[in-house]
Amino acid sequence: MKNIGGAMDNPLVSIIIPVYNSEKYVAECIESAINQTWSNKEIIIVDDGSTDRSLTIVQRQANNPLVKIIQQSNKGASAARNTGLKEAKGDYIQFLDADDLLSPNKIEEQIKGLNGSITHLGLCHTLHFNENEDYNKRSVPEEWFDTDSDDPVDFLIKLHAGVDVMPEYGGMVQPNAWLTPRHLIEKAGMWNEFRCPDDDGEFFCRVVLASDGIRFSKNGINYYRKYTTGGSLSGQKSSQAFENILLSIDLKYGYLKAKTNDAIVDRVFARHYWSTGVMAYPHFKTLSKHCIKKGAELGYAGPKYAGGPAGHIITRFFGWKTARYFSLFQQALKSIKLRSR
Repeated sequence: MKNIGGAMDNPLVSIIIPVYNSEKYVAECIESAINQTWSNKEIIIVDDGSTDRSLTIVQRQANNPLVKIIQQSNKGASAARNTGLKEAKGDYIQFLDADDLLSPNKIEEQIKGLNGSITHLGLCHTLHFNENEDYNKRSVPEEWFDTDSDDPVDFLIKLHAGVDVMPEYGGMVQPNAWLTPRHLIEKAGMWNEFRCPDDDGEFFCRVVLASDGIRFSKNGINYYRKYTTGGSLSGQKSSQAFENILLSIDLKYGYLKAKTNDAIVDRVFARHYWSTGVMAYPHFKTLSKHCIKKGAELGYAGPKYAGGPAGHIITRFFGWKTARYFSLFQQALKSIKLRSR
């Protein structure tokens, strides 16, 4: 590698794949990493205590010089990514979940777009597809963030906004879509090792704020697999899950408030506190009460309950708590029907 005024010629890219019980998809995921047209790469696979055949499948790559396999007891995806980072030698880091895929040109196109910068993040399109669906039959959606940005704070405010605050913005950037300079991770800090549905949101909030902006690549795709079965966060009935998602909201809110006094940050995060309070009810009433209070203090003025037409009618006449009970009752009936088939 050669440094020229901060630019890099042929940088090494470390692809980090945390694996936990992904036997159905992990082989295809690894192949998508191996098949990247960017040749100067290393692939670090961290098996996070899988109890299925994932490790056996991963070990088929044991003799591949591109691949390094690490085993650890189950600590969660964030801890597995940190393990990979400690072993990584790359100038840029590509995180890749074990059930997802990258188009062959994904990394190469982002390297071109970054043009040697270690202070910008690379971003690309994400195509969402369902579990057993042929992703080749789906078209790539256009998003508001499909462009360069030189204002990290503005980017994050728009990303976290909802229809009640900034109707034309909001959304999600799935972690595989980024290509991240190691320099920015060293500046922002490692992953927080907590089991949270939003661990990537908290991590990349720090990384984006540590950057000078984002460089978007029109070519190259991140294929993100979604599941039509399986429980939602509220269905997990896990106190830890809700406590950690509240912690993530607290941290992201604090990071942005430290960067700007714009009152829109309060309005944006009021929605996150309120919706978490609704989802935590009635299983975790103390946490729910805290979130609802925080949302109200920050001036939440959006819908009290985000549900279907019936939920909105119930909320209007009987309040969001009754609407929440009604929703849980419907979910229970649906679960019983599925089990009885």
